[in-house]
Amino acid sequence: MPMIRLTVPPASLTEEGRETIQRDLAAVLLRWEGALDTSFFRAQAWSYLVELPEGAQTTAEDDEPRFLVDVTVPQGALSERRKAGLVEDATKTVLAAAGLAPDDALRVWVLVHEQPEGTWGAGGSVIRYADLVALAKGQRADA
Repeated sequence: MPMIRLTVPPASLTEEGRETIQRDLAAVLLRWEGALDTSFFRAQAWSYLVELPEGAQTTAEDDEPRFLVDVTVPQGALSERRKAGLVEDATKTVLAAAGLAPDDALRVWVLVHEQPEGTWGAGGSVIRYADLVALAKGQRADA
């Protein structure tokens, strides 16, 4: 199942952006994973917002806010094309939530972590990618 974590400096998101960013990023991830838009899959797309304490993020150059998007998916869930689309859309989503322009795209880093087969567990069992594919085939698109 996909998981996405956005780490941000304090007060770096707009008020509206802070309210919507987690669901927006989860939707981006599900779309690029090719998951069906069902309540089951939406409930499995975990999204975290980590706000750093004041002064916890800087560069050697300046103190402008930087954003880190960590995405964890089962190995094999994303082709290179899907990874590229995910990185592009996640970057745009974060920029919008922070009220920043496309010129600020280098202030958003997206790291895709592929969880090796047999190392993801949920509900007390190891979840395999083939299990997820079979589950997706059994889900109705409108559920």
